[in-house]
Amino acid sequence: MARALRLAAKGLHTTSPNPRVGCVIVKQGQIIGEGWHERAGQSHAEVIALQAAGANAKGATAYVTLEPCSHFGKTPPCANALIGAGINRVVAAMTDPNPLVSGRGLEKLRAASVEVDVGILADQARELNIGFVSRMERGRPWVRTKLAASLDGKTALMNGASQWITGEDARRDGHRWRARSCAMLTGIGTVLGDDPRLTVHMVNTSRQPVRIVVDSRLDIPLSAQILQGAGTIVATISSDELKAQQLRDAGAEILHLPAWEDKVDLSAVMRELTLRGINEVTVEAGAKLNASLLQAGLVDEIVLYQAPVLLGDAARGLFALPEMLALSEKVELRIHDVRMIGQNVRIIARTQPNHS
Repeated sequence: MARALRLAAKGLHTTSPNPRVGCVIVKQGQIIGEGWHERAGQSHAEVIALQAAGANAKGATAYVTLEPCSHFGKTPPCANALIGAGINRVVAAMTDPNPLVSGRGLEKLRAASVEVDVGILADQARELNIGFVSRMERGRPWVRTKLAASLDGKTALMNGASQWITGEDARRDGHRWRARSCAMLTGIGTVLGDDPRLTVHMVNTSRQPVRIVVDSRLDIPLSAQILQGAGTIVATISSDELKAQQLRDAGAEILHLPAWEDKVDLSAVMRELTLRGINEVTVEAGAKLNASLLQAGLVDEIVLYQAPVLLGDAARGLFALPEMLALSEKVELRIHDVRMIGQNVRIIARTQPNHS
């Protein structure tokens, strides 16, 4: 199963909106076939592994990181393929959270007298597809806020200067999060202040994430770098049709959404992304949008890179949260992972259930 998970991870950047899945077929203690799902519409991991195994698959065991599908989508059901090949045992890391599958694949296998085991390395399998699971179980993407800060928790000087607080190793690691994301989200303040591209360019990838700018009043300049290339969505509540058409002419998609306190309703943004099959969203934004997402209960994970530098009290912070008058108002997090990335510390913290 560990081998199957490593194979599944080969599709980390490319399988969206599908889950990342790997399969290893074993007979008499030997691997006779293996495969992984690369892109939506292409063969699933089980089919590729069965093709590699050929007729030798009869009587073998298939280790697969996610319950084999039981429905006709862009490809035929994998459960049928396993049964047809004569596989006599299937070991699945976890059941498929997709309501179209959700146990039906395993039922179909058992009905065909295939032995089924579920739960081997389930936590690792779930982590690999955390966005897909979130979209299926909660009806919204997994939202990751990525931040770079000094040791005293500052993201930029008061004048906005922020390049570069962290080292190149940390920046490259940050691009790995971009590469695995279906979408990058930022706010108009970051676009006006930093003019980012929000593309993946420090690691190799064959797919760029969709880019979304939350821009209530359509203040985005037509020269903004984030508008260059395909796949930019501007979420707004503005009725300025002239500016909207200019942005469309520049290649952007304008997404008119409901307002919440005179700003774009961030929950509506997530609902729209869910409808588009977006599994993982990485946020690279300023303190205001970071705080708004957190207060709306839309942040699941914070990835914070801390550099061994100090920027002082006057520098800009991470989250523009309102003043707290009691410690009971604090936002509680769970530390998920801590490690060194070059000379920077990377902390991954997850929000508690009431903030997710």
